[in-house]
Amino acid sequence: MSQKQPVYFIPHGGGPWHVMDGNNRFGGWSDLRAFLESVKGELPERPKAILAVTAHWDDVDTVTLSTAEKPGMYYDYYGFPPHTYQINYPAPGAPDIADHVRKLLAEAGIPTETDAERGYDHGTFVPLMVAFPDADIPVIQMSIRKDLDPAFHIALGRALAPLRDEGILIVGSGLSYHNMRMFGSTDPGHVAQAKAFDDWLKATLESSDMAERDNRLAHWWDNPDARACHFPTPEHFLPVMVAAGAGGDVAGHQVFKGIVVEKPYSGYRWG
Repeated sequence: MSQKQPVYFIPHGGGPWHVMDGNNRFGGWSDLRAFLESVKGELPERPKAILAVTAHWDDVDTVTLSTAEKPGMYYDYYGFPPHTYQINYPAPGAPDIADHVRKLLAEAGIPTETDAERGYDHGTFVPLMVAFPDADIPVIQMSIRKDLDPAFHIALGRALAPLRDEGILIVGSGLSYHNMRMFGSTDPGHVAQAKAFDDWLKATLESSDMAERDNRLAHWWDNPDARACHFPTPEHFLPVMVAAGAGGDVAGHQVFKGIVVEKPYSGYRWG
């Protein structure tokens, strides 16, 4: 019998920061490395597989799962040094588990598609290379849906929750702060909005009232600080919804808080 795995929402940082030797254009990711390196040791046992829900697969109308046995690499970033396009993360795929996930979602009335060609994007391979460097745990990469509907993605996570009892680690990979125009800014007003949004997120995800949490997440875009922290599009926040849904009625816990150019970004765990 497998031990129940937790759920994580993890920040994946900016581009291929993990191989930039401190020369990333924004900096501020060294504390993220320490957090990601700690994740493996916090698990109850070695996961049977990792289901990685990535913000960087957001161009599909239907939730899609990778089914390649040996996924390649998808370098979905631009303008970085040549060596960052030679990264390899050879973790095996798990088409059999992907099929099992599809059946589970079908029972919840959620249609899915498969993609046997897509490789690991940097929302998947960057954090997993740091957290699980041996690349020996099978990974199923999952998209979000391009309508970015919060309520749907909460329900998606809830439908995935039984996988935890089967020893499958669910990881939502995104960023709680992702304003591409203001990443490098130290404008005091914007920094204040980023801090206010991070506080709001912590209060929301750590709420023991699941209905209240779901309602706050479903209407997160009404929060003006949310709009300030996610520009031009909010896809990096949707994995939060999936992770919170998979967490069920258990309150989340902020297990990481970092700073990038004076603005906080966070990671959470359920279970």
